Amino acid sequence: MALDINSAAKRMIKSLWGKFLIILLFISLISLSAALSLRELIIKDFEEYLEGEREDRVYRVMASIEGSYEKYSGWNSDALRENAIWALLLGYELSIRDLNDNEVMSTNKAVELLPPLMKRRITAISGFSSEEKKLSNDSFTNYPMFLGGKDIGSLEIRSVISDGGEVKEITFMMRSNRFLLLLLFILGGLSVILSLIFSKKMTDPIKKLTAAAEHISQGNIKSRVSISGNDEISNLARTFNMMAGNLEIQEALRRKLTSNIAHELRTPLSAMQGEIEGMLDGLIKVDRERLVSLHEETGRLKHIIEGIEELSKAELSVLELRKQQILLKPFLSNIKGRFDKLFIDKGVALKLECEDKMTLYADPEKVSQIIINLLSNALKATDADGTVIIRAGIKDTEGYVAVSDTGSGIKKEDMPFVFERFYKTPEGGLGLGLTIAKELADAHGGRIEVESEYLKGSTFTLYLPAFTTSS
Repeated sequence: MALDINSAAKRMIKSLWGKFLIILLFISLISLSAALSLRELIIKDFEEYLEGEREDRVYRVMASIEGSYEKYSGWNSDALRENAIWALLLGYELSIRDLNDNEVMSTNKAVELLPPLMKRRITAISGFSSEEKKLSNDSFTNYPMFLGGKDIGSLEIRSVISDGGEVKEITFMMRSNRFLLLLLFILGGLSVILSLIFSKKMTDPIKKLTAAAEHISQGNIKSRVSISGNDEISNLARTFNMMAGNLEIQEALRRKLTSNIAHELRTPLSAMQGEIEGMLDGLIKVDRERLVSLHEETGRLKHIIEGIEELSKAELSVLELRKQQILLKPFLSNIKGRFDKLFIDKGVALKLECEDKMTLYADPEKVSQIIINLLSNALKATDADGTVIIRAGIKDTEGYVAVSDTGSGIKKEDMPFVFERFYKTPEGGLGLGLTIAKELADAHGGRIEVESEYLKGSTFTLYLPAFTTSS
């Protein structure tokens, strides 16, 4: 049992939470030590201040006694009694002696000479009593007195103890010490509690991040971390969630790509395998015609792989868009210029309708790929003397680029599937061009819509956010 406790304690100390706790407790200990050191310095300064005050009061008493000696040209009993009572009210018991060391006045004598009512008041205020047990344990301090450089006697003086048995200043310091110790105890306990709370609060998000990372390493790529606050750990959690999201996207793309490759390659590979097996079995003659057939199937496989590669790049584009401001008319004019000869050779008119100041914030390479795919399809679908028009504008607060043709159009039953992977119309084709265009549009937060009437033409419209116009 003791071994288990020791192991748990070691694990706690080695953990991040334990390290944070130790650091916070160490800081609390330093703070409390600093407070105690400060207290010692304050008490020392206070004691020095009190000592200076005592010395000042003693010298004032001496000055008053010396002044009365000068005034009366010797020791005057009434004046000495008044000085003794005044010194008692200041907290001192005294004994005044002449040059022959004879006591000429003392606090005890002065108090006894007072009227009874005055005596009770003075003793009550000063806490003085003539009983030996009530006197201070401090010994008298002797101060010689002078007048004009001439010795006139001496003053013996000491502090008076109050009725409670303690000097008032000492009582104050003791109460201050008790209050300080109580305060340190409360603050020390509070610092320990707060250290436990804050160290746990600081390490809990890191524990959650660790747990989420372990889940992802075990294959659960949907694991995420809850986020609160806006500090460095929260930013780390957001970055982690973004990373996990990208991993999930990449994993989904990987699975989709694997499925697409297996589906699309199965047919040509099966055909090639059948031909080769027939050749090996002697059922099919090995001649130029068969080799050309195999070569064509190989080319078809290469074309499929290249199309799949293009689709994969389009799907990954959400992770690697390089957006910038595009002035749309010269951008579309440049694309149109690349297709002009192809359209002229086929006898199809290609037109552009776009406002001069329209701009778009997007990845120019990806948008160019979308428009090129749409124009390529329009050119294939449009016969000679037909027309293809590129239009750009703003519709219902959204910007759009539309490619319209007067070609063969799309059958009604084919419309729901035109953007599906590897969906081939009777006219042929790999069936990836529109899929790639749709993926690129989705990556920009946009979409592609199609309107078509069979044998009359089609219009593919790309809608993208962040279109602007300026005068």
